[in-house]
Amino acid sequence: MKAVLRSARILRVLLRYRLDALLDDTRLARYAALLRPFVARAGIDPRTLGRGARLRLALQELGPIFVKFGQILSTRRDLLPPDLVEELALLQDRVAPFPGAQAQAIIEAQLGTPISTLFAQFEIEPLASASIAQVHAARLPGRDGQPGREVVIKVLRPGVRERITADLALLKALAQVVAHTHPRADRIRPLDVVAEIENTLSAELDLQREGANASLLRRNWLASNDLYVPEVFWDYSSERVLTLERLRGIPSDDIAAIDAAGIDRRKLAAKGVRVFYTQVFRDNFFHADAHAGNIWVDADPARRDDPRFIALDFGIMGQLPSADQYYLAENFMAMFSRDYRRIAELHVEAGWMPDHVRIDELEASVRAVCEPYFTRPLAEISLGEVLVKLFRTAQQYELTLQPQLILLQKTLLNIEGIGRQLDPSLDIWAVAHPVLESILRERYSPRQLRRELVKRMPELITHAPDMPRLVREWLLQQSSGRHIVRMRSDEIAQLVEATRRGQRQTVYAILGTGLLIAAAVLFGLDAGGERMAGIPVAVWVAGVGALGAFMAAWPRRR
Repeated sequence: MKAVLRSARILRVLLRYRLDALLDDTRLARYAALLRPFVARAGIDPRTLGRGARLRLALQELGPIFVKFGQILSTRRDLLPPDLVEELALLQDRVAPFPGAQAQAIIEAQLGTPISTLFAQFEIEPLASASIAQVHAARLPGRDGQPGREVVIKVLRPGVRERITADLALLKALAQVVAHTHPRADRIRPLDVVAEIENTLSAELDLQREGANASLLRRNWLASNDLYVPEVFWDYSSERVLTLERLRGIPSDDIAAIDAAGIDRRKLAAKGVRVFYTQVFRDNFFHADAHAGNIWVDADPARRDDPRFIALDFGIMGQLPSADQYYLAENFMAMFSRDYRRIAELHVEAGWMPDHVRIDELEASVRAVCEPYFTRPLAEISLGEVLVKLFRTAQQYELTLQPQLILLQKTLLNIEGIGRQLDPSLDIWAVAHPVLESILRERYSPRQLRRELVKRMPELITHAPDMPRLVREWLLQQSSGRHIVRMRSDEIAQLVEATRRGQRQTVYAILGTGLLIAAAVLFGLDAGGERMAGIPVAVWVAGVGALGAFMAAWPRRR
């Protein structure tokens, strides 16, 4: 019953904001049109407010969980039109806080100790509140007469898992409907979108996982003056509670405050670009939610001439498979040198596109995307925009991308946006090229190859005694013609199942046709002959035959 009421409310809000236009060309459009006269407008004129803005307002009205859904959808530039993506990126995840006493009870239950014992000081009023969790300030107990360190405690909202589970179930049902009714469902991929939302929210609901992300990122940048990551206090953390070092800084989009602090914005902007490329290509572990609210600037007066960033909120982190990491780096290097042929070849070599794609056609498409950008001054070129346009154009050629590459696109656009806000004349190409070149030179150098061999030496030594026997068995199989090829794939399994279905349908068809012929003979011999349970034998046989023929013709979908 709750699901029905929730569905009705969602439909009502969609109609209020005249978002039923998103259902055009589907079988649901006429039903929405029938209901539209019974739902009052939300005081807006659809002709003056675009569909992206109306969608954003509708999600805000539906509540914090749908705001979170919208934020996650804003990362999928490969699936949604640009106007929707730009508006969804403006969603602010700010909701009313839940009572501080309730947060205190959750902390005590999770850590098994009274709050007065755990902390020297705990602020009952939250510092910030969002749809998944809220944050409280506290101070750890002091030692040796020294005051304890300041911390922030992130606490999951009570009942948030249950609400998200219920809303996800509803979204899956709606996605199923769209998948079966929308004429462009294969391009929209609604079930994939919901799966992406589910994966992202699952990661954000586990604060222990977020703490592990913060810990690894801190370890990667502990010796750097470019990025600072807060320390995790594991003794005061659990799956629903995360305690971090408290930091103070300036949001990276607050230009007036950064100028007032006397910070060199040009140095800061260049550092931001270098930090991003280093995270992606040196560490293969990057902050994938790098908007201004999560990226601050250290306000310490001693760092005015050598500013650094502060990273916050580690629920969404990105990693790439080593092959994708290599091909992406090579793509960037090819873009730097305007080698369009190489970009086309890399897309196929990476497995992002099928082998049957014509390289010359793909090269022409890549040139059409990139060349207009290179007519601009270098300071106006956005690598993120070029990459998004490339992937979007390549979709015509059956492009398949992993979600992590989409996260990378979104993060690159965020970082470039922050950099250009700090320094409008920032030449991203000039900053990124030497960093990327240096990392690639080091990563694929003979010295690094030697390190990898040394690291894997124990594994090689462990398996070395088995090698002569395995080689001998393989040679014997080759010489005697007993070589066995074992293949396992989803396509082969589907082929086997299709063959079985075909065999069953053939049997049904033969049986049905035979019985229909028998029925015709029986009808011809004795229309009023022997009866079975009051039904003429001929009619009964004809019915079974018709059923067999129907089962043979019925399309079986798995």
